[in-house]
Amino acid sequence: MVAMSLRPALENRLRGATKGDVLFDRFSRGRYATDASFYQIMPLGVLAPRDGGDLSAALSIAREEEISVLARGGGTSQSGQAINEALVLDTTKYLNRIIEIDPQNQRCVVEPGVVLDELNRALKPYGLWFPVDVSTASRATIGGMAGNNSCGTRSIRYGTMRDNVIAIDALMADGRALHFGPVTRSEAMRNVDGPDGKLFSDLLALGEREAAEIDARFPKVLRRVGGYNIDALVPDGQTNNLAHLLVGSEGTLALSTRLQLKLSPLLGTRKAVGVCHFARFYDAMDAAQHVVRLSPVSVELIDRTMVALARDIAMYRPTVERFVRGQPDALLLVEFAEEDAQENRRRLKQLVEIMGDLGFGWDREGRHWGGVLEIEDPALQAAITDVRQSGLNIMMSMRESGKPVSFVEDCAVPLEHLAEFTDRLTQVFEKHGTRGTWYAHASVGCLHVRPILNLKLDKDVKAMRAIAEEAFAMVRAFKGSHSGEHGDGIVRSEFHEKMFGSRMVRTFETVKDRFDPSGLLNPGKIVRSPKMDDRRLFRYGPDYKPTAFQPVLDWSGWPGAGGGLQSAVEMCNNNGACRTLEAGVMCPSYRATRNERDVTRGRANSLRLALSGQLGPDALASDEMMETLKLCVSCKACSRECPTGVDMARMKIEVQAARAAKGKLTLRDRLVGYLPRYAPYAARLPWLMNLRNRVPRAAWLSDKVAGFSSRRKLPTWRSDPFRPVKAAGKAETGLDVVLFADTFNTYFEPENLRAAVVVLEAGGYRVHVAQASHGDGPLCCGRTFLATGLVAEARAEAARLSAALKPFITRSVPVVGLEPSCLFTLRDELGAMLPGPESERIAAHALLFEEFLARETEAGRLKLPLLPLGGRASLHGHCHQKAFGAMGSVETALKLVPGLTVETIGSPRRGGGGAGETCRCCRSAAGPICTGTAIRRRSARWGRWKPR
Repeated sequence: MVAMSLRPALENRLRGATKGDVLFDRFSRGRYATDASFYQIMPLGVLAPRDGGDLSAALSIAREEEISVLARGGGTSQSGQAINEALVLDTTKYLNRIIEIDPQNQRCVVEPGVVLDELNRALKPYGLWFPVDVSTASRATIGGMAGNNSCGTRSIRYGTMRDNVIAIDALMADGRALHFGPVTRSEAMRNVDGPDGKLFSDLLALGEREAAEIDARFPKVLRRVGGYNIDALVPDGQTNNLAHLLVGSEGTLALSTRLQLKLSPLLGTRKAVGVCHFARFYDAMDAAQHVVRLSPVSVELIDRTMVALARDIAMYRPTVERFVRGQPDALLLVEFAEEDAQENRRRLKQLVEIMGDLGFGWDREGRHWGGVLEIEDPALQAAITDVRQSGLNIMMSMRESGKPVSFVEDCAVPLEHLAEFTDRLTQVFEKHGTRGTWYAHASVGCLHVRPILNLKLDKDVKAMRAIAEEAFAMVRAFKGSHSGEHGDGIVRSEFHEKMFGSRMVRTFETVKDRFDPSGLLNPGKIVRSPKMDDRRLFRYGPDYKPTAFQPVLDWSGWPGAGGGLQSAVEMCNNNGACRTLEAGVMCPSYRATRNERDVTRGRANSLRLALSGQLGPDALASDEMMETLKLCVSCKACSRECPTGVDMARMKIEVQAARAAKGKLTLRDRLVGYLPRYAPYAARLPWLMNLRNRVPRAAWLSDKVAGFSSRRKLPTWRSDPFRPVKAAGKAETGLDVVLFADTFNTYFEPENLRAAVVVLEAGGYRVHVAQASHGDGPLCCGRTFLATGLVAEARAEAARLSAALKPFITRSVPVVGLEPSCLFTLRDELGAMLPGPESERIAAHALLFEEFLARETEAGRLKLPLLPLGGRASLHGHCHQKAFGAMGSVETALKLVPGLTVETIGSPRRGGGGAGETCRCCRSAAGPICTGTAIRRRSARWGRWKPR
């Protein structure tokens, strides 16, 4: 990978001719060098165009500079479609408008960068949706879906992208703007020269000439997305829709600027789902052909491997335990969604009958011998759908050297052959010393199968090649399609000759040359492609070698190079779940900026490239890397919401530590990091420390000198900091509690700690306050030192705290804290700083104040004499509470107050807080340091809970 821009003239021309974001630095290019496939190709540069004028200008400049152009959406392609040695046009940041919604005719017009979930949110008030429901809906763009001819879970009912695109406005390689849609054959075949330059008549003539070959060669299955859709050119009535030729063309024929889509009424809200359990995978595959006779909207497969992996992921485990009985080898998730709820129930009962007729049902112990779990609870149905749609990320969460690799990912065969095909393919895997993971669309005979391979090893690359050739030979024998959903890209294009024959491939080339004679648009895809196993194009190519790097934290959970850090970074599979704009928390900085730099995926790619030496020497400690991570607020959301467990907050500590080792600490870093050390002295002169917030121009000066934004006040130092007291209370419950008084609450909001003591004592607990040995200073978890890369200092603080807590932990006394960022340091980073059983015991006993109250309430030990408090409390959770799944405990604790109505505010979008608020913990003047959750306390302070 090249470490500098090779095209300064191109960069300068783009800056002068466009209004968009022009990115040619080595880090930006590296972030666009991968998609969700196993390939990596360094682009020449990146442009995020602001409008159609930018697209046209970029295309013109590219022609003159004789470089290729690649239009890119969410970058979730799994076959290498979204990478190339080209100028990348990222449409997601600006070209994302919904131009028109026509509810009466059930149509809409959108720009290519619109994300599917965003579109469906806009359509919902009209009772409509765009039904190509791909699993990556939270980040997949309409333009990318059209380019790939995406399908989705419910394609058995709604068809593919091709079936739902009405028309496309596009820019041709020569700069012409053309409208592709339904055309009358008689008019087009008049061969009159017009804006299309006789393109349309030539295409229709080609379709007529090749009609017999197309009929003979194209597989008769719904899921065929390989090659160009030249069957759309065959005479079939009075009109042909030429937009269908662009669908599935992977950006090789034209650049879409607007797409007109066909919409559908929303699915009925009273659906019914049957979860069919099978002891043998073969039986599940064989049953699919019978199940589809009930006309479900989807029949989805989950195999044993996916169930086991999902059970190991905290966010999915509760759902899996509710819909999976025992240890089945496979599940079929059958969904009925007619408008009539009674009809859905009737079909669900028929499903049970069909399974019984096939010889499947529960045994006397209710085990999984083919029985059907009937589910009508909408919340559980939605949770099950979420698990299935997260299948790729769940599969990629394996922490072993081999990973499920996508290359025979979505072969599609007729349903009557599905069981035999999967059985024979399993034998092929075994022959080559591996096994496959299976999930996805049993309804249409298209299963996502991924053999587990390590593509860093030459022997596994050779095995991949052999498996691909044998698998595609079987697909041909079963008259199926080698590309059933995820397109051709690099991984499948070379096999078109064997799948379609030489004449058909020459026809594909004719189409490409008629649209793009100079090969400007995304070359090497569909036609004239490289070999799929050319390791020079791999993410882990023949020269891939992690640099010698010793991390400062313990990464032993990820064995391998770089002390395990490299393996942890490589867990990112580029599927882009972090790019979601709604629900969850990840990733707040991306939601604000829409920059690939500021999303977990972009940061992980930069780290991987830096750790493997592909961004030049000392890239890890470079200013470019710091710029990449600057807006990471260490919210820890990625550690929970990323199914592959990419913990960017912890990785950022490694970067900060590398910079500290190079002497790159700023004054701001030192003021933040050493806060626990100077806080006891600063508290003696609060009037002096608070002058910054009161004296005119002092804030401006602190901004210039120390980097603390003048637009925000800093936390106010208190003259009455919290002082530890001797254990008090009668311990009526028989339990002691040790309170961890963190630095922030101690010196800035001591009333919180005092109120916590009041509440705990009122509940009958004996409250101890953790203290260091005499004269050793207040205790600290090391949070501020970690945030600035001063890991040695953080480790020392953690060791002091561990020693102070040891007498309590030995007696299994709970450790209760108020500040989430500090308390969760004990549950998370403590073990990375001081690995061993003692840290594990502390983590097991550490609880947030609200977690402790919720736990004790559930156990029946907590009896708080609370007075009624009317009104509503708007709850905006701390990012760490969300990341560690503690929000339920906060709600439970607040609901203990009689008469108080609790309303939880959803996650903010584009950086704004819920209900007009801004998340204080994520937007703190101290950067990544959480100074408290003002919004939570605005509604209901712990201090207002007065005992009777």
